[in-house]
Amino acid sequence: MFIGEYQHNIDAKGRMAVPAKFRGKLGNGAIITRGLDKCLFIFNAAEWETLAQKVTALPISQSGARAFSRFMMSGATDVEFDAQGRVLIPEHLRAYAGLSKVAVVAGVYNRIEVWDEGAWKEYRTKTELASDEIAEKLGEMGI
Repeated sequence: MFIGEYQHNIDAKGRMAVPAKFRGKLGNGAIITRGLDKCLFIFNAAEWETLAQKVTALPISQSGARAFSRFMMSGATDVEFDAQGRVLIPEHLRAYAGLSKVAVVAGVYNRIEVWDEGAWKEYRTKTELASDEIAEKLGEMGI
């Protein structure tokens, strides 16, 4: 389980430290890919396999299923931790998420999200302002 919010610098080579609290749950490495809302998703091997099985089971005959599969799978890459607990975020993923100097690393239970600091603040503010509406919709879904 990944929870919490941390800020980490991204160095000139595109390396970012993963919180020690998260590294223990990731093992020796992780899978990083494009996420939704212009962030990156980081999964441990087991969670990635679960997601990959679901995505590859989607009907190939539906354009939305093909698009989502390409979106998640084609940008994915295996990453390993260096001696300082950093991962190298590939340039195409840094560009997708708009990552520059400071990233927010957020634990979202079964995955880690990596956000550009400014994008995270904007998203969080928007979500906090809509929290009553979100809670009401979730209540309608039985949560």
